[in-house]
Amino acid sequence: MTPTPAAPAAPAVVLPRSPALAPLLARGALLSPFKRPRPGGSHPRTRLVLPGLRVDTARLAAYERVCGFPTGSPTGFPTGKDALPVTYPHVLGFPLAMRLMSGPDFPLPLLGLVHTSIRITRHRATEATGAYELTVYVDALAPHRRGTQAAVVTELRDGGDVVWESRSTYLARHRTAGQPARGGEEEREPLPAVEEWRLAGDVGRRYGAVSGDRNPIHLHPLTARLFGFPRAIAHGMWTVARCLAAHGTPDAAEVRADFRAPVLLPGTVTYAARGGRFELRGAGGRVHLTGEVRPV
Repeated sequence: MTPTPAAPAAPAVVLPRSPALAPLLARGALLSPFKRPRPGGSHPRTRLVLPGLRVDTARLAAYERVCGFPTGSPTGFPTGKDALPVTYPHVLGFPLAMRLMSGPDFPLPLLGLVHTSIRITRHRATEATGAYELTVYVDALAPHRRGTQAAVVTELRDGGDVVWESRSTYLARHRTAGQPARGGEEEREPLPAVEEWRLAGDVGRRYGAVSGDRNPIHLHPLTARLFGFPRAIAHGMWTVARCLAAHGTPDAAEVRADFRAPVLLPGTVTYAARGGRFELRGAGGRVHLTGEVRPV
């Protein structure tokens, strides 16, 4: 039998620097009304590659303060070698992801796109002062009971080895026909409360300043109301980072987090955890975020 030829590798575009986010967000907003999402549509096959990436340590320290990580975590390295928080490579890859998702060949509208989950695998601790290669690409489109979902993969390499990788899913809501409803989620007993956090109204602006994600829904009540929210909401990735700062993460670990409901700002939430599992709950026990950390 003649073997089936391997599919051609996705073309790689090497970037000289990380793209500026503001023009990409503006482009995505302008193109959004012209996009008609559907699960069987095509998506960009390009892999964006940013070689020789070095972390801005001042920006990293600001991120650590906003998210509650200890500044200059020495985990896994000799004295004087700081480690990146487990969520920080997502911030490094976000401009590349936005370049792909704001482009005309990305089928989902950027406006209204909802980050529904993230899966992270950190193969080993990553030095804050190292030089890395970053790769981002769109992996797939899939039907969802509420619309169409896209998966975006981010990979961080050190000397050719993948040391950190993630898979984020983003949902474009639209009317669907003939898609089966998702089965009921497993009912779990609420995790025991650990801490209560009072969140200030400026959390979205502070996280936007250190991450570059200045989506209007996170910045001010007035801009959030334009998109149907009564107040500004916290970034999903801030809620994950804040929980992991409290929970702790082994040097080599798998992290999953599912975003279930927005966190309104200002507000009060309860961080709960047991073993490797954690969650963030609001008033009346409403679950905003569930997650799990497993060593590998």
